Amino acid sequence: MMQINTILDHIDNGHMALPEFQRGYVWNRGQVRGLFDSLYRRHPVGGLLVWATESKAAVHRGDGTLAAGIVKLLLDGQQRITSLYGVLRGKPPEFFDGDDRAFTGLRFHLRDEVFEFYQPVKMREDKLWIDVTKFMQEEGINKDLQKVIAEDGGTYLDRIVRLRGIREVELHIDEITDENKSIDIVVDIFNRVNSGGTKLSKGDLALAKICADWPDARSAMKDKLDEWECAGYRFTKDWLLRSVNTVLTGKAEFQHLHDKSASEVQDGLARATRHLDQCLNFISGRLGLDHDRVFFGRFGTPVMARYLDLREARNLGPINERERDKLLFWYVQSAMWGRFSGSTETIINQDLEALESEDGSLDKLLEQLHLWHDLRTEPAHFKGSSRGARFYPVLYLLTRMGDARDWGTGITLRADLLGKMNRLEVHHIFPKAKLNQQAYDYKKSEVNAIANFCFLTKETNLNIRDRSPEDYFPQVEESHRGALASQWIPEDPTLWKVERFRDFLAARQELLAKEFNRRMEDLLHGDQRWMSGGSVLQPRQMVVPEESESNEEEGQLDELNVWVAKHGLCQGELAYDFSDPHTGEQKAVLDLAWPDGLQAGLTEPVAVLLNEEASTLEVANQGGFRCFRNAMDFRYYVEEKILGELEYAEPDDRPKDG
Repeated sequence: MMQINTILDHIDNGHMALPEFQRGYVWNRGQVRGLFDSLYRRHPVGGLLVWATESKAAVHRGDGTLAAGIVKLLLDGQQRITSLYGVLRGKPPEFFDGDDRAFTGLRFHLRDEVFEFYQPVKMREDKLWIDVTKFMQEEGINKDLQKVIAEDGGTYLDRIVRLRGIREVELHIDEITDENKSIDIVVDIFNRVNSGGTKLSKGDLALAKICADWPDARSAMKDKLDEWECAGYRFTKDWLLRSVNTVLTGKAEFQHLHDKSASEVQDGLARATRHLDQCLNFISGRLGLDHDRVFFGRFGTPVMARYLDLREARNLGPINERERDKLLFWYVQSAMWGRFSGSTETIINQDLEALESEDGSLDKLLEQLHLWHDLRTEPAHFKGSSRGARFYPVLYLLTRMGDARDWGTGITLRADLLGKMNRLEVHHIFPKAKLNQQAYDYKKSEVNAIANFCFLTKETNLNIRDRSPEDYFPQVEESHRGALASQWIPEDPTLWKVERFRDFLAARQELLAKEFNRRMEDLLHGDQRWMSGGSVLQPRQMVVPEESESNEEEGQLDELNVWVAKHGLCQGELAYDFSDPHTGEQKAVLDLAWPDGLQAGLTEPVAVLLNEEASTLEVANQGGFRCFRNAMDFRYYVEEKILGELEYAEPDDRPKDG
């Protein structure tokens, strides 16, 4: 057993630290409040697990200096100890990696005996709110608090003593002391103990071993990930490490990195990021997939990076236009048919082996892809619905790659557009308001069909609003001749009527499939063998999200998004494509989700799932989402759990949308 104060002292003097393989701080304010409420009431909060090891061999997080001799690396209890340190010390510990707003500004109310975070208007004039951090750092009781105690007659004094006593609460500590235990064994123990939380991935283990020789590896990778995020692409550490692995070893499994030296890994990271930058430039510049929401098939990029690295090693010179386009053809087809969904490492290894063979080339890679799946697109493939379907990025690709023009300005949408009113937005060609009228029986999956989507600038989208195509199409054609055809709109005006909507979808699916095949043929520069014939293997079924047939659902979801925005909270993402962060496999499409919380980084992930199957709910729950199956329960949660802290806040204290 050890008192909380002593544990925090151990952190300050370097006798306790966080191992390098641990992830960052992820708790939200609700969890911090819950911890302090439990400690105040002397409820059990769980023990700690530490790894007692030699200081000189310990690879730890942060810039703090370890004490000589045996140190304790915290395996289980990081979130609790970080929260305690942050509140009681008034600053994050040296190993901190997260958002310190989660534990900044905690208050305790003497009369109600509750913990809440600072709300200026609500708390400023109420002397019964105690600043927990300030109170814990003071040796005695200040004059204002003494006056409050004197007026009460003793009850508040007991509560103050109990609050101060949190520092002396003892926590049970289990130690792993066997000096022969390797980091593999320790990580396995961590995963077993932490079975209720987020386990370490294979990538975390590989990175832990790398950091043992190269302590700055994690920060070097984070810097590059931050750079890509600023450019509109969000990638995970595991994804980047997978790319380093393929470039350096030619294999997908992380264990192949274990015997690489620090200098080799540094070189591999430099090579991988250089090749990935080139891949992203190709994908953005040639295909137009210029941001994260339309960037699909991300596990194809480690293979692309390996190909570029092999070209460099074989002194083949800069990649030419034909080879670049052939590589992009492989990438699009792999992404579109979900090649890396499922057994990701197995599929990556198959593609890497194709590159490594004696006649290894892009032709070998394409031959393998062609055997796996027919590479010619049919109109039926564009029957998918919602923005979670894989053909949503395909539609964006066609818009950016071709000569699609905006219907309000007539400008070509492949060019870089400046200003927020020129950002591309999804537009329902036939507006939902018209299709959802009682006179028609259109399903939600039809209303949100890919063939009913196009991309326009924000200003044009706002100007069209909910007008029917038979109303605004003639005006578009008169102002910008050919603009409709540039977005693959059927020429027959009778198909522009709401009652002919299904016929419109069928006709546009034909046009989209024809255009996509033409664009793929362009990438092949006349080499049509990959677009002919069919696969000899059973193709993997494309994942298309299940759609409810209720026309009211999407309206409810849109209303919820408007409602949370009015309260100063982040808007959620409709049809959120929830994928495994380590494999890229699509798990489910969630109706409306806040993966970073309604207050980004401060509150838990939340999802609204209307009329979804139990399996989808289970997947979302396992993924850490708090799920709501109706709008009423969600609103109650927001009002009680989220807005409770914000309803009295001044405007500058409210979270910003986004």
